[in-house]
Amino acid sequence: MTGSLFGDDDFPAPAAADTADAPLAERLRPKALDEVVGLEDLLGEKKFLRNAIETDRIPSMIFWGPPGSGKTTLARIIARTTRARFVQFSATSTSIKDIKTLMEEARRARQTRGSKTIVFIDEIHRFNKAQQDAFLPYVEAGDITLIGATTENPSFEVNSALLSRSKVVVIPALEREQVVMILKRAVEHPSVRKFGIELDDAALDFIAATSAGDARQSLTSLQLVIETASPEDSPVSVEKIKEILQRRSLMYDKSGEEHYNIISALHKSLRNGDADAAVYWLVRMLEGGEDPMYIARRLVRAASEDIGNADPQALVFAIAVQQTVHFVGMPEGGVPLAQLVTYLAAAPKSNAAYNGYNEAVREVRQGDNPGVPLHIRNAPTRLMKDLGYGRGYQYAHDFEDQTAAMECLPDALAGRRFYEPKDAGFEREIRERLEKMRAARKR
Repeated sequence: MTGSLFGDDDFPAPAAADTADAPLAERLRPKALDEVVGLEDLLGEKKFLRNAIETDRIPSMIFWGPPGSGKTTLARIIARTTRARFVQFSATSTSIKDIKTLMEEARRARQTRGSKTIVFIDEIHRFNKAQQDAFLPYVEAGDITLIGATTENPSFEVNSALLSRSKVVVIPALEREQVVMILKRAVEHPSVRKFGIELDDAALDFIAATSAGDARQSLTSLQLVIETASPEDSPVSVEKIKEILQRRSLMYDKSGEEHYNIISALHKSLRNGDADAAVYWLVRMLEGGEDPMYIARRLVRAASEDIGNADPQALVFAIAVQQTVHFVGMPEGGVPLAQLVTYLAAAPKSNAAYNGYNEAVREVRQGDNPGVPLHIRNAPTRLMKDLGYGRGYQYAHDFEDQTAAMECLPDALAGRRFYEPKDAGFEREIRERLEKMRAARKR
């Protein structure tokens, strides 16, 4: 970037793309608050964001929401309605030197003319730490108002210092009915009507359903349909739309928050015994391009953490499926994965081994960690035997109940329970065996 962006005139708001060759989503982007569909909780009468925009009292904000939910649209509406200068940055073409140069100009404009500057950073998560840090002193001093837009969780992607000085505004995905409303508005637009292609409510509903709440994607799909369908196809059927669109791109970021949201949903569905939900979330991940081996690893963890000894075969089965998926690959591996998730969902559940492990970890990390009792130490040398290693050890196989009356924990932890089996599945039998051996040791 060269030259100053701050002249005597206010910095212009970004122009709307009304040209005939612009994407339909860009041509139909709302230009005023009343044109925005959805977001009533943010833009309704007397709501925070509407008041902030209409009174020109914009705080620094981070718009966090999925693709096509209206983040950039809100920023452009602010640009059109505010009296502040509006500057937009791109992570791919902005150096730290550019940032500091423009921020110093914003500071001088505020100090000399009392002018406000709003800085909009689309996809702020793509800015590295140094780039984000370059804005911080100007936000702190009030020289600029920062508006960032991101599809990623700002807790992880925005510097904590910058985040603490901004209000996070969560932009939800549009509901299916709201996307249909946008599409109905679009088909009445002259640039769409000129093609002479009709779409009935079922067709619009299908496009909305396959957009996953992404208004931009729905309009892109609509544009593809109207520009590809033949007049004799009108009104365009759902089957024809499927043929044109082929296979939609699911909203699934393998390295972002949606990755963690859906694997969490899968794991918790298994834990709750909901096989239907488990299969659904499994397919969402696979169709979104997730690595099937990652899913298999998580299912192995679930087999141990949530089922454990209530059904020890669950872990064996999980390892078998992991090996099967590794051997056959995809798409064939999807079926054994579905077989596994339904088995795990239906299996008796116990987290006793998981809890016992965590309790032992806490004890080891926080306790004094006393030495191993002498009677259960190994004594491979004469000196160690003379020092008492192994003295008093009793061989469990010599006893009827296969347990001897000796304490295997250090004296300071004698009698401590770490593993408490539950009354579920095979673990009921394990509990009975352990109780029998505890009683025998007391005798």
